[in-house]
Amino acid sequence: MTATLTVSNLFAPSRGVVAELFHREPLYAGAALVMAAAILPTAFAMGLDARTFQDTNVWIKPLKFEFSICVYFATLAWLAAWLPSGTTAALWYRVHAGLVVFAAVAEIVWIAGAAAFGVASHYNTAQPFLAKIYPVMGAFAVLLTSATIPFGILIWRNPEGTLKPVGRLSVGLGLLITFVLTLATAGYMSGQMSHLVGAHVDGQPSFPLMGWSRTSGDLRVAHFFATHAMQIIPAIGFLASWSLPTRAGRIAVIGASLLYSAFVIFTLITAAMGQPFKVLGM
Repeated sequence: MTATLTVSNLFAPSRGVVAELFHREPLYAGAALVMAAAILPTAFAMGLDARTFQDTNVWIKPLKFEFSICVYFATLAWLAAWLPSGTTAALWYRVHAGLVVFAAVAEIVWIAGAAAFGVASHYNTAQPFLAKIYPVMGAFAVLLTSATIPFGILIWRNPEGTLKPVGRLSVGLGLLITFVLTLATAGYMSGQMSHLVGAHVDGQPSFPLMGWSRTSGDLRVAHFFATHAMQIIPAIGFLASWSLPTRAGRIAVIGASLLYSAFVIFTLITAAMGQPFKVLGM
């Protein structure tokens, strides 16, 4: 399946965004739709349930994960148009994609289940069952993220693709950088058995929606930016492919990828030193 990269089919496809996602990759589009559908009852539960865990409503975490995984699958479904022809019909692809979706569902069930009981899903050593299942969920998280590897390699190297070389480079780098940096940041958090480093004052407000701490180093900041390299770097690449010659566009994409990776590493190091993330003086 291929598609010509134009402004119209990138941002305003004739058949509508949801229909276009299902046309490009129905399994991942369906997974994105399920995650989007789960957001409403989770938000409803948050409105009814005032319980908090570590100063945050217990339903904030599953809500954020549902939204994040929805965006993840929607992005993959959109990018599937530039996979080599026949990829999504191949047996290896269908098996791997099915396992990725299963891992995503398992992650949400685990996180929402912990929220329902008002306990931590991650780093929980107090409940024996959750302590035992945590490494399994870690493996599922790696499996979930691994979808970026075949997408990144195959789109980057696709000789029949209609995506311009700069666009292919940006998609490939964005997806592969997402996998590497996400595993690095998540692995470091897992090793610390906490996402907070340094002094933390209970009751202090966090960044709205994100839940990031303002009073201590928060490793989730680096993890957040790592997971979104798959959207940000390709966006830069598409702009470069439209506005710059191929050579200059390649340099721009590589430079942006290096700078973005350095930024993620910087946020990880500063959080590990116990320094809070600052945005516009906040």
